[in-house]
Amino acid sequence: MPSKMTELDELIEARNRHTSKSLSLAHGAPIHIVRGEMQYLHSADGSRYLDLVNNVCHVGHCHPHVVAAGQRQMALLNTNSRYIYHGLTNYLSRLASTLPPPLSVGFLVNSGSEANELAVRLARSHTGAHDMVVAEGAYHGHTGMLIELSPYKFRGPGGKGKPEPWVNVLPTPDAFRGDQRDFAAEAVREIDEAGPIAALMIETMLSCAGQVPLPAGYLSSVAERVRTAGGLYIADEVQVGFGRVGSNMWAFEEHGVVPDMVVLGKPMGNGHPMGAVITTPEIAASFGEMEFFSTFGGNPVSCAIGMAVLDVIELEGLIQRADALGERFLSGLRELQGRHEVIGDVRGRGLFLGFELVRDRATLEPAAAEASALIDAMRENGVLLSSDGPLHNVIKIKPPMVLSEDDIDETLSKLDHLLPG
Repeated sequence: MPSKMTELDELIEARNRHTSKSLSLAHGAPIHIVRGEMQYLHSADGSRYLDLVNNVCHVGHCHPHVVAAGQRQMALLNTNSRYIYHGLTNYLSRLASTLPPPLSVGFLVNSGSEANELAVRLARSHTGAHDMVVAEGAYHGHTGMLIELSPYKFRGPGGKGKPEPWVNVLPTPDAFRGDQRDFAAEAVREIDEAGPIAALMIETMLSCAGQVPLPAGYLSSVAERVRTAGGLYIADEVQVGFGRVGSNMWAFEEHGVVPDMVVLGKPMGNGHPMGAVITTPEIAASFGEMEFFSTFGGNPVSCAIGMAVLDVIELEGLIQRADALGERFLSGLRELQGRHEVIGDVRGRGLFLGFELVRDRATLEPAAAEASALIDAMRENGVLLSSDGPLHNVIKIKPPMVLSEDDIDETLSKLDHLLPG
């Protein structure tokens, strides 16, 4: 007689029946999550997990201030941006105040993908050019056009394997795997050989490429060359914005280059779907008489939640906290690197970190299987991690910003016990 199905089995069967197989599950063995609380996720079997990968719930899962703001506004009014209400202008004004001038005009949408697609449209309208420049390993969104702009996707499983003619791909400026290369010079040569360029779209720290910080001087050189060619510089801050890097509100600020457009997403609504493009008045006017309208973009509930997220970042000092906690994490990971040969590199800033596993420090042979085994072992010990990078061997750390010192110390202790070598 067949055994009775568990609730988890039933959920997995229903998921398999009603969702596409392209919708993947995280963390190996499926976890039935029933509740989130700040930096923790709780499963149906009573387990509590420290979440070190969810940079969407930026100020903590179900932060009470954010939840209350959404509840209050939802009970009062939710409409669209064709009407006048305080929330829209108050939120955009506050967001613009965190950015350098002349970045003062915003388009509010519902995801980073929507925002990146909109930024490309604006760039093409403003410049009259069509071609785009991106970095190898980049992921900028799931729409049809953005898949074509994302080497992480078009070179990955199910992809075409090569870029469209209008997509110019710069080498990943990975100092660990190319420490003698002049990545800026290589990028400039690629730009010089391109057709008319609408824009460079780039993250200030490359996420899906393996948590790769841009080398000093790289962004200023590449952005300048693109602008000389008539294009714009679009800063994709979807992953690294809102103070995650610790030094500033926006990661691009570390490089002394002001973008023509900034794209925002994931952490903006702390789990509520939000996205934005912030740009100059001149670029914002590039659509001419064509109306821009997003049914849900900038609705009163979204604006209230976005304001609440900014409140928490400011009131709880989360930017400064990310800086201090990041240093604690980096220092601990570098100590582990000294004891475990499998850790080839430790990198990142603030609470956007990565450590790369290799089988041989001389050849840099990637340790992808070891990375997968480590993620599984940490999950069994109550810590959620994930991997990224083209070789699937970089463990990424990008937790809710309310992480504690004890969380870091406990994680480092578990890694020390579970890392091979």
